[in-house]
Formats: sequence, C-alpha cells, structure tokens
Amino acid sequence: MQLVKRVIGSELATFEKKFSESVKGSNPLLDRIMQFIIKRKGKQMRPMFVFLSARIAGGITDKTYRAASLIELLHTATLVHDDVVDNAMIRRNFFSINALWKNKIAVLVGDYLLSKGLLLSLEHNDYQILQITSRAVREMSEGELLQMEKARKLDIKEEIYFEIIRAKTASLLSAACAAGAWSATDSQESADFFRLFGEKVGIAFQIKDDLFDYGAENIGKPTGIDIKEKKMTLPLIYTLQHADRETRRRIIYIVKNQNTDRQKVNEVI
Repeated sequence: MQLVKRVIGSELATFEKKFSESVKGSNPLLDRIMQFIIKRKGKQMRPMFVFLSARIAGGITDKTYRAASLIELLHTATLVHDDVVDNAMIRRNFFSINALWKNKIAVLVGDYLLSKGLLLSLEHNDYQILQITSRAVREMSEGELLQMEKARKLDIKEEIYFEIIRAKTASLLSAACAAGAWSATDSQESADFFRLFGEKVGIAFQIKDDLFDYGAENIGKPTGIDIKEKKMTLPLIYTLQHADRETRRRIIYIVKNQNTDRQKVNEVI
C-alpha cells in the first residue's frame, strides 16, 4: 500500500480535497454527517485503483478525479446502507451513521451520497463512467440478494460462492479499474481489460478476507463473524465437502442453530 501511495500520492492528496468539496451538505445536519464521514475515511482502495489504472492506461485527467469521486461516493453510500441492513453499530472502529443518527437519517444519507455521485457524472457528461459504475451497483445488489437466499439453506457450492463474491465485492473494484482506464483513453478495449484485472483482484481480496474469519484473533478483527451471519464462505464450503457425514451434520447444526454461542463457533473454526 505504501508503494502505491508513493506512485500516486500527490493525486490522492488532490483527490481528498476534491472529494471533500463534492460531499458538502446544504444544511447543518447533513454537513455535520458529511464531515464525520470524511474524517473517518477508510483506506480509499477503490480510488487508488482508479488512479493506478488511469496512470497505466494513458495518464490521469480531470475525468479521472471525477471517476474516483463517483466510485468513492457509491462505495460510501453502500456502506451506510449496509450498516442499516445489518443493524451494525460500528464501522471502522467508530460508531456507524445509523448508531449516531438512527436508521431513517442513515438511509437518507446513503441516498444523498448516491445522488451526488450521479449528478457529478451527469453534469460533466461522463456517461460511460456512469454506466460502468451503475452496472457495478446492480451487481452488488444481486450478489447480496443471492447470498441472503442461499444462506437460508446452507447449500452454496463453490461456483455459487465465486459468483456471489464476484458480484458483491469484486464488481466495484472492477468498475474502479475500468472507469480509471476509460478516463484516460476513452477506449472500450482498455476499459474491458482493466475491468477484468480489477475483478480478479477483487475476488482474491475477498477470499483472503474470508480466510481471516477462520484465523487467529490477533489480526485486528474478530473471527467467526461469517459463521454468526450464516455466510457460506470458501473455508466452510471446503470443510463441508471433505468432512465425514457426522461431522458435516454437526457443523451445519451449529451454523444454523448455535451460531451465537462463541464456544460452538470456535469448535467450527
């Protein structure tokens, strides 16, 4: 990550200023919430991939900054909405928007961020970039719904797992790379190439993240969260595929009925 920041560090610094301007609220409450979001920003991995893709494809332009802002606005909006759906009180070691301002305001804040992203693209005629990112949002929703549907039955096969993470996680990183390439080249061929690259990176990222859930406690995040949420990730899929009948039945029973019991979750891990 430090190497990436050395390559595009100045661009990221400029981006942060532009992004802060793009989310300014029109009333005091909204402005307070936007400042809260900005101060607690994450690693901004997706904007990094926008700039890296543009740099490799042909060069960073004003359109690249708008593409990065759009991607980050959409990503932030989905996180705000996800916290409402999951009833999550903590985000990045801070209280979530819904924890501080309740669900109704959090949903409206997510909608506001989405609208800011849409307007940013429409006002500059960045229609292709808007199309790239809109497809990603559609795929993210489809992936989330597919995962929720399959979680009820705990019957996810490996190919379904990869389809879920491709849509739910990799699609936005894929869109970031495609949008970055398009912003530099206006070339569909270039955008398609970088889209595929981003998809593979996104899938690898999610697999690694899923493995953390079954790892040691000292990685900076709690383990067993996926079991608690009845998520069929690759470690669990492989375990069920290779376990004997009795062990398989016990694991499924724990995941379905005892997923809030820490001792039982540790047994599965």
